[in-house]
Amino acid sequence: MKSKGNQSLANAIQVLKSESNAIRSLIKRMDKSFLRALDLAASCKGKIAVTGMGKSGIICKKIAATLSSTGSPAIFLHAAEAMHGDVGALDPNDVLLVISKSGESAEILHILNVAKRLRMPLIAFCGNAHSSLAHDADAFVDVSVEEEACAFGLAPTTSTAAALAMGDALAVALMKRKGFRIEDFASVHPAGALGKKLLRVGELMHRGGEMPKVLPDTPMADVIYEMSRKKLGMTTVTNARGRLLGVISDGDLRRLLQKSPDPMKLVARQCMTSTPKTISENELATVAIAKMESLKITSLVAVNKQGRALGVVHVHDLWRTQMF
Repeated sequence: MKSKGNQSLANAIQVLKSESNAIRSLIKRMDKSFLRALDLAASCKGKIAVTGMGKSGIICKKIAATLSSTGSPAIFLHAAEAMHGDVGALDPNDVLLVISKSGESAEILHILNVAKRLRMPLIAFCGNAHSSLAHDADAFVDVSVEEEACAFGLAPTTSTAAALAMGDALAVALMKRKGFRIEDFASVHPAGALGKKLLRVGELMHRGGEMPKVLPDTPMADVIYEMSRKKLGMTTVTNARGRLLGVISDGDLRRLLQKSPDPMKLVARQCMTSTPKTISENELATVAIAKMESLKITSLVAVNKQGRALGVVHVHDLWRTQMF
């Protein structure tokens, strides 16, 4: 039983070695052909249509999704369905990315004719440098492998791993060529864990009438009322123009009750912490919560360059997004 288990692990490890070796071998082929493919993709005025058949088609779906999520609009076009109406989705402004191991399947050859008719730029990720696909492509990228990891050398394994890795290389290089920013990434990932991690403080903070705010001469009875009404466990203290002067927290109130015989006779400026912790509204929410955890506080005041209080972000607002 033990020997069977060891052999199974050895077989699995060999697959991983084969696929990693296939991907490493691509590095030596990163030359002018890849740069030509990158130039064509970067100059695309429409969308990038990624097409293939069988297991290559499944890889195409992932590559199209990666391109779209990194700033390059893309679609997956099933090579067989294309010949039954889906080719209508193509436009002369598009770029066609075809992925095929052999480069000679009937469906792929039909796609080549469509690309020629529409005069679409054609990028080929192909495992056969002598194929019709490689010959007709405007940019041919060699993704051939020595052998499949399958025990019979038949099931697409190393070949699909290589094509997928090359697709990721193209997508990331294209993203950087276009100057795709983290803000752009957030805009195309509005939901899910990725989008939540890219939220800004300004999107979560309490602003306007929701922000607790008192003036320096506000009596402490009114300060406590403002803190209770806004339910953030604190209040900002600002001047008439909104410039942040300090904050008063629940902790400040507890310490005040211990020190002062009659705290209700005091005003806000006598009780506030005059060195409040602040943050920019443009900062990532992940930075805000890290700062709160480091300082062991529950809220931060968002201010602009002039020191004006714009809002308050509370730790509960950050945890409520479920981004951690």
